[in-house]
Amino acid sequence: MNVQKNPQFNQFSRMKIRQENLKNNTMMSFVIGVVITLIIACIGFYFFLPAINFKSIQFWAFLLGVGAVYLIVQALVFSVRKEKENLKWIALVECILFVCMVLGSITSMRFFHAKEYSSILKVDDGSTEDIPSVSGTSSIALMDTASAEKLGDRKIGSLSDVVSQFNVGEYMQIDYQNSPIKVAPLQYDGFFKWFGNHENGIPGYVKVNPVTMDAEYVAMTNKMKYVPSAYLNENLERHIRFAYPTTMFTNLHFEIDEEGNPWYIASTYTNSISLFGGKKITGAILVNPIDGTMTKLDVKDVPRWTDIIYPGNLIVDQYNDSAKLHRGFLNSIFGQIDCRQTTTVEIKNEDGDKSYRTDYGYIAKDGDIWIYTGVTSVNGDSSNIGFIMANERTSETKFILASGADEGSGMHSAEGEVQEKGYHASFPSLINVDGTPTYIMVLKDDNGLVKMYACVNVEQYNMVVTAYNQKDAIEQYRRLLKGEISTEQANQEKNETVDTSNYKEKEITVAKLEKIDISGNTYLYIIDTDQNIYKAKYADVIKMITVNVGDKITIKTDGTYYLYE
Repeated sequence: MNVQKNPQFNQFSRMKIRQENLKNNTMMSFVIGVVITLIIACIGFYFFLPAINFKSIQFWAFLLGVGAVYLIVQALVFSVRKEKENLKWIALVECILFVCMVLGSITSMRFFHAKEYSSILKVDDGSTEDIPSVSGTSSIALMDTASAEKLGDRKIGSLSDVVSQFNVGEYMQIDYQNSPIKVAPLQYDGFFKWFGNHENGIPGYVKVNPVTMDAEYVAMTNKMKYVPSAYLNENLERHIRFAYPTTMFTNLHFEIDEEGNPWYIASTYTNSISLFGGKKITGAILVNPIDGTMTKLDVKDVPRWTDIIYPGNLIVDQYNDSAKLHRGFLNSIFGQIDCRQTTTVEIKNEDGDKSYRTDYGYIAKDGDIWIYTGVTSVNGDSSNIGFIMANERTSETKFILASGADEGSGMHSAEGEVQEKGYHASFPSLINVDGTPTYIMVLKDDNGLVKMYACVNVEQYNMVVTAYNQKDAIEQYRRLLKGEISTEQANQEKNETVDTSNYKEKEITVAKLEKIDISGNTYLYIIDTDQNIYKAKYADVIKMITVNVGDKITIKTDGTYYLYE
C-alpha cells in the first residue's frame, strides 16, 4: 500500500503541519508582543517615572497602561482572531487591576476613615507666648514670593551672561544662619538652553533677604548638573527615581546649608490609610546637585539645617482634617459641631475674578521655619478663633487660642489706611507686641515693590499703624496700644516721615514740574522724559527752585519719593 498516495494520510499530515505552524506563530506573536510591550513600558517608565510601589496610584495606572499597550500591539500587529483566548486573559487581568485601583481609591476615602485622617497630625495647645515677640521682628519674613521674584529678576537682569540662558526657579523660605531668607536656583530656560549649557551646568542661585529687601546672586565655582529643569539622565527627578525605584517622594525643592552649599531635598512618604490615603512623611532624600550623590534619611536623622521636610500645604490639609473630622465624617458635612478650618484669603486674577485659597505666613524661630495661619469656624465668617504655628522640619504644630479678625480683614484694614496710594497688602505675619497678637505686613505698589509697613491689632482691627519702615511702624503701634496717641495721630506722624534708606541715585531729565497742596503740605512733583513721576515735600527739596524744565539732574529716589541735594 502506498502511504503517500493515501488521501486520508495526506489530509492528516497537512492538519498536523498547520497545527504546528499555528502553535509556532502563536508563540512567536506572544514573544514579539511581550518584547514590544516591554520596550514601550520601559520608555513609558523613563518619562513618567512612577514609583514601583503598590501604594502609589500612579503605579497602578502605569500597569493598566502596560496592559493596554499589549492589547493594542496584538490587535494591530498580529491576528487577534487566532489568539482570542490569550487576549481574554490579558483583558481579565486589566479588569482586575482597574477594579483593585477603584476599590483602593474608594476604601481610602475620608468617609470610611475619618478618625484615622483626623489623627495624622498631632496638634498641641499653645499660648500667645509662642508667638514671636516684638523684639524678634528681624526674624519675621514679611516679603511674599511675588516681591522676591521681582527683586531676584531685577538682580539677574543685570547679569547679561546669565539672563540670556537661565531664568529663576521657585523661591523657598528657609532659615539661613539664624535669619529668614528666600532662595531660588537658576534653571534652564527650555530644552535648547539645557542642550547648550548642560556640560557646564547651572552657575548659581539667588538669595533674597525678606527683612532688608536685598537680593544677591551667588555664583558657584562648581556648577549644578542634576536639577529639575534638566533633561534626559540629568533630570533630577529621574536621577532620584533610578536610585530609589520603589520610594514615593514629593516636595522636591531647593535649599542651601549653613555654608551656602546648594542641595535639593525631596520628602519621602507612605500612604497610611488603605492603599492611597493618609499621606505620611517618612523622611527625606538629600541630593548634591553638583555631583549627583544622594542620601536617603529618616525624619529623625535629617540634618538640622534642613528646613522644609513637611511642606506647608500638606500641614494645612492635615490640620483641616484634624479640625473637621474629629467628630466623624457626617458631622463635618451636616452638623459641623466643633468644626474648624484654616482661613482663606481673597485672590483676584488679571480679569478681576475672585477666588479663595488658604495662605500662610512664615516665622523663623529657633533655627527652623514655622508656618502660621489663622483658624476660623467653617461657616465662613471673617473672624478667627485662633492660630496654628507649625514647624516645617518636624511637623510640630501648636494651636493658639486668640479671637479676632482674620488675615483678610487685617489686610483690608491696612490697605484702607493708605487707600489714596493704592497699595496692596501682602499676607501678614504674626507677632506678639506687649502681649497683644498683632498682624504685621508689607504694603506694595502696583509694580510689586515694597513701599510701607503696617501693624494691625488682631482683636481690634481698626487699630492700624502704617510707616515707611518696620521699626517706625512697631514703635508707633506700641504708642497706640499704650494710649499715648490715636490712630489718626499715628498715621499723621507717618505722613511726615519718609524712609530714605533704600534711595538710589538716578539721573533724569525734567519734563515737567508741578506744585500740589495736600493736607496743608506743599509737594513738588517731577515728571521726567520717561514719564516717571516723583514727589517730595517742597520744604525737603528747596534747592529744586533752581531747576527748570529740560534740565538734567541727579536725584535720590525709591521710584516714588525723591531727594535733591
